[in-house]
Amino acid sequence: MPSARVLVPVAILAALVLVLVLVGVVGSAVTRGFHALTAQPPHVGTTIIAPAQAKAAAASRDLSGDEKDAATYLAEQPTAYWLTPEQDPIGTAGGTVLDLVSQARDQGRSAAFVVYGLPGRDCGNHSAGGLSEQDYPVWLGEIGKALDTAPEVQKILILEPDSIALSEECGNIGERARQLSTAVDELTTANTWIYLDGGHSNWLPAEKMADLIRQTGVIDRVRGFATNVSNYQASADEFTYAAALSQLLGGAHAIVDTSRNGTASSGGEWCNPPGQTVGEPSGTFHDDVVDTNLWIKPPGESDGTCNGGPAAGVYWPQAGVELTQGVR
Repeated sequence: MPSARVLVPVAILAALVLVLVLVGVVGSAVTRGFHALTAQPPHVGTTIIAPAQAKAAAASRDLSGDEKDAATYLAEQPTAYWLTPEQDPIGTAGGTVLDLVSQARDQGRSAAFVVYGLPGRDCGNHSAGGLSEQDYPVWLGEIGKALDTAPEVQKILILEPDSIALSEECGNIGERARQLSTAVDELTTANTWIYLDGGHSNWLPAEKMADLIRQTGVIDRVRGFATNVSNYQASADEFTYAAALSQLLGGAHAIVDTSRNGTASSGGEWCNPPGQTVGEPSGTFHDDVVDTNLWIKPPGESDGTCNGGPAAGVYWPQAGVELTQGVR
């Protein structure tokens, strides 16, 4: 039978371990609380990372001449990273996020992500795909846990582009509302700024877009909305549109994608329109509604198999060359 002399040190050791665990838990909570209170939203001058995982960077290694120069240039530009279940499935998505926030921490920059894995994504168009209803929350939870490890890093999330603007055509706004609510629940962490799909100035009227956003029931739980994602509309038109949409949504803020609107001559053509160029760099613009602009769609990545392009999301060297004419 153990003696009292043995039992007392064991009890003391157990108590010390418990105290250390509690100190760690409390310290972590205090740290997160501090960063939550001091976090600042994106603003003019916000500098996001150029992800080491950029497809342009990978493509540049196998290219030469002008195509290599264009891909190298684009790989060096601050741009959002697209999290998709096809590229970052369950089991790897969290690791990708951890690596990207580590890059941001090391560089003293912010990290921008596009979360793009909604069930029934794109209503079966060029970017069709996404996860099942059962797997979507699992994937989101993995991403959210990784984001939560870096409360000191500003993280900008563009949540499911086209999901709301397409919902009327797809006939599934109720379904989208449930899915987006789950996404906001899983992805809300300290110093993480979430922007819903806001369409763009040449798509739905602001009144219709605002009504669809309101029907999701989540606008009051996020920073605001993103416009012009993967599109080519002029920045001035997007700022005007964002102001109108914000007024209808109680002052919600916006992010504008300027990755490919330098020429802004595509009109209503959205799938690899010719003659376009990159727009103003991330962090250039700001007003009372628009927090800032970002390169959200990585220039050079195809919109889909249209106008000679490869599959959606594949780096297209010829497009990279055309988009960077006059800027490199």
